[in-house]
Amino acid sequence: MADTALPFDDFRDLVNLVPGPDEAAVAAVQARDRDLTKPAGALGRMEAIVEWLAAWQGKAPPAVDRPLVAVFAANHGVTAQGVSAFPASVTRAMVENFAAGGAAINQICAASDIGLKVFELALDHPTPDISLEDAFDEAGCAATMAFGMEALAGQPDLLCLGEMGIGNTTVAAALFLALFGGEAADWVGPGTGVGGAALAKKVAVVERAVARLDGRLSDPLEILRRLGGREIAAMAGAILAARHQKVPVVVDGFVTTAAAAVLWAANPAALDHCLFAHVSAEPAHARALAAMGKVPLLDLGMRLGEGTGAALAAGLVRIAAKTHAGMATFTQAGVAGKLD
Repeated sequence: MADTALPFDDFRDLVNLVPGPDEAAVAAVQARDRDLTKPAGALGRMEAIVEWLAAWQGKAPPAVDRPLVAVFAANHGVTAQGVSAFPASVTRAMVENFAAGGAAINQICAASDIGLKVFELALDHPTPDISLEDAFDEAGCAATMAFGMEALAGQPDLLCLGEMGIGNTTVAAALFLALFGGEAADWVGPGTGVGGAALAKKVAVVERAVARLDGRLSDPLEILRRLGGREIAAMAGAILAARHQKVPVVVDGFVTTAAAAVLWAANPAALDHCLFAHVSAEPAHARALAAMGKVPLLDLGMRLGEGTGAALAAGLVRIAAKTHAGMATFTQAGVAGKLD
């Protein structure tokens, strides 16, 4: 990126100048689909997935040979407010669990032959308590977004995003409130399992965090800077880099969707290369998806994070691509006519 007066200037350009889909690849997929040995539309959304994959990989037939789950882990000063059922030390413990192969995401990736990389973001230096002060200065936020772009270094052909960070559902709820409006209670859920008085405290913390913005809510990147956190900024950078490098993205749950929402608020077209894996059991996730007009692929009652929902959805994406590429045409199968 070129040197500019302000760190966010390059990112604003990247968001506003996103490349469009490869229409020729989509047309080629559609033409082949019309000749496959099945009734038109019989595979339902699986057919749409193949078209989406072709549009953003820029090739037909598309394929998923190098899928990657990128998990970004960070800590948050707001946990000092008692918004989580677990201490911040659990973030590092879970990162170590990922490294040891003991987490749910390890098992799903192993079962589905999906690569896994974990990106640790200064766990010993949490972002400040966003109910009291800003998460970043502009340079720090931009640098964290740039770090997230490194998830594309291995040239995956499908990027699945996940996160780990005690307290990050509080941060995500604050971002959604600032981006989409409403009341704090509309966006705050149990996260790691808080309820009762602890849940009420979490609502109050989100209210205070967004109140600090003093109504200055017009710039999504500025909202990200002020409310954080590091894993969310990094995921926003990864989504943006993937678009410019022709890599489709599968977005996981509530927190990952908050990163996507920042880009959507800046330019709704910036998420056209993203598939939303599932609707989380975190109550406000469905509200966030509806606000952006996104329809999730799965609804399994999950709320773990780690990219688990995205990895499961990636399996379906791969199956859709293999089905499209591997099926016989009517001519190849010696079938006369087409199926109704």
